[in-house]
Amino acid sequence: MNEEKQEMIEMFGIHFEQQYNIAPLAARILGTLIIDGCKSGLTFEDLVLKMQASKSSISTNLNLLQKMDLINYFTVSGDRKKYFKAAPLSERLKRYLSLVDSEKILVEKIIDFREKNCSCPQENINLLNSYAYKEHILKVEELLNHSINKFKQIEIQNQQIK
Repeated sequence: MNEEKQEMIEMFGIHFEQQYNIAPLAARILGTLIIDGCKSGLTFEDLVLKMQASKSSISTNLNLLQKMDLINYFTVSGDRKKYFKAAPLSERLKRYLSLVDSEKILVEKIIDFREKNCSCPQENINLLNSYAYKEHILKVEELLNHSINKFKQIEIQNQQIK
């Protein structure tokens, strides 16, 4: 791999380690699939060679990434190998949307609680903060939905090109 590509994979790896709280190898596999696997996918054997890790380590981390819906695999007729790709960006962004949905529920509950039980200036400040946070969450949700729809359209166009 050329140096720039290796640096990109490493940057993705560090980012995904922190974002998803996954092992460094899993994070770098995901980075590799994003950088190198976007065209035709990578086989298990490709990943063993590129990652220079044991088969069992690659297998374990591929299974983890599949369970987290961060990668998908496909097969090719007449070929017994599995080809791995990063999950489409629209699917990965849906994870954020589910977090936003959880936040919306929590902020609604705290607003309801504060509105009923506000008894001092500090609690009133917390209520005002909660209103502002709710407004923020709703804007994030709107933006995520817009982005997901946009990426879905691009992904559909890419499928039609194949």
